[in-house]
Amino acid sequence: MRIGNYIYAALFCMCLAVSPTLDAQTDSGALIVAAVEYIDEGDFVRAEAVLQKILSADPDNDAALYYMSMCHLAQKRIDKAEACLDAAVAADSSNFWYRQRLASLYAMTSRPELTVDMYERLLADFPKKSELYFDLVDLYSSQGEYDKALKTLDEIETVFGMTENIAIYRYNLLARTGREEEAYKSLEEYNSRYSSAYVLSVLAEHHLNDYNDSTALAYYNEALELAPDFSPALVGKAETLRMTRRYDEYFDVLNEYVANPDEPSKAKADYITAVLRRTDPKFLNAFSAKLDGVVSKMTQVHPSDSSALNLAGLYYFTTGRSDMSLDCFRSNAQAHPESVSAAAGYVEFLMYAEKWQLLSEEGRKAFEKFPEETTFLEMASVGDYNLKDYQKVLQACDQVLSAAPADSSKTLRAWSTKGDVYHLLGDAKKSYKAYEKALKINPGYVYVLNNYAYYLSLEGRKLKKAYEMSRRTIEAEPDNSTYLDTFGWILYLLGRPEEAKTHFKRAMLYGGKESPVIMDHYAEVLFALGEYDRAMVYWNNARMINNGEIKDLEERINLRKQQMNRKK
Repeated sequence: MRIGNYIYAALFCMCLAVSPTLDAQTDSGALIVAAVEYIDEGDFVRAEAVLQKILSADPDNDAALYYMSMCHLAQKRIDKAEACLDAAVAADSSNFWYRQRLASLYAMTSRPELTVDMYERLLADFPKKSELYFDLVDLYSSQGEYDKALKTLDEIETVFGMTENIAIYRYNLLARTGREEEAYKSLEEYNSRYSSAYVLSVLAEHHLNDYNDSTALAYYNEALELAPDFSPALVGKAETLRMTRRYDEYFDVLNEYVANPDEPSKAKADYITAVLRRTDPKFLNAFSAKLDGVVSKMTQVHPSDSSALNLAGLYYFTTGRSDMSLDCFRSNAQAHPESVSAAAGYVEFLMYAEKWQLLSEEGRKAFEKFPEETTFLEMASVGDYNLKDYQKVLQACDQVLSAAPADSSKTLRAWSTKGDVYHLLGDAKKSYKAYEKALKINPGYVYVLNNYAYYLSLEGRKLKKAYEMSRRTIEAEPDNSTYLDTFGWILYLLGRPEEAKTHFKRAMLYGGKESPVIMDHYAEVLFALGEYDRAMVYWNNARMINNGEIKDLEERINLRKQQMNRKK
């Protein structure tokens, strides 16, 4: 029994609007049609019931066995699916689809020998099916049997004639086995007989990799004579010109590539982004006008495309034109109001550009539009925090806790932020309560452990608890100068300045010299150990970079000087 017969039966029954109601008298053809309909609907239980009715009456019904295997596969019952396919092939070994599906199942279950064997036998029985040859080439290649793969390509060429795909396939196989010269000659032979912009571009790339720039350029030009808009050749030619510093010609070709409306904007944006990332800043400065022209052309050709607008936005931002960048990201969000990624791009830009008021407003608008994306609310609260609107930050945290109570990463951040904000507002009780909530979610969250410990140390209370929390932070991140500072300061407060000194010395190696607070703490430790001259060095360094962070620094330095004079 053949699958093809049931396809026609299905079409016939659909035309007659056959009722899906089944009974024991219904013939197997109509039952198969009904089973296929159930499979299409994803109702595998009912499909199996129908197929089982057929197989109970006719255990060797090959079509029923085949579709039963599809039901088993859909429900990941691999062994049962294979048994049904084996039975279907045994019932009708001439059916191509049964055998190909069995070969696919062998491949899916990582049995390459069985897969290859099935494909070889299929090819012997169906020599005109070109896809079998290419499948075999892939299978041979995946097993490292490159000679067999190449021989199969020769067979394809004998049966179907020489084609561009075969030529490229052979080139890649030969190159993969290290036979570079043979690979190149195989393409040259094809190129001598046929015209192909693709093959010419591959030949050009081959020469470019060997630093034969002039030959590569000649091949790219020949490819573009055949197909003036062929993107691989345009990009390849542009790269050849860029690498040889022929920049005026480079930008001419690049503009030609960008101006092609049929080339996907994402491909253009990816290429330009890669160029911008790997070029020297001097290049950007020297050719800023030409680069401006390329980016402008992108947005002219694709005025509402996300790839083009994002590229332009990033380009203008990195070149110090924040307002132009803002226009691009805002235009993208407006052009794609249904897109979460467009909204995210706009809000993220506002955060990195430090446009705090807009960030607060637009982050909330995005959250209203996409209420499941609480990250927008979190980003809006970054704006609120920098605007010192701490009540809004707390409200945003409460909204996140309400909207995503089961998301531990979001609730952890919310409670952590609440703890920080309550501390800024001078409410230590609520701050510590929030930190406790955060640590209940993740007891090892070092950010909260450090802040909690440090704030306790500032109050000089529960120092043993602070010590235990801080100890865990430096065990987790032993090179974090902030955490080393907290731990060292707690040791100092516990009357252990010698131990504290060890941790402050390490903090100095990992960025501590950039913080007036850390250097001030270290100076206090050194002062306690009687190392007055070294203490004054660190206090003077702290004074030079202190921008109001330590309000009483000058007074304390003067006081310590007086104390030192008395002790000398």
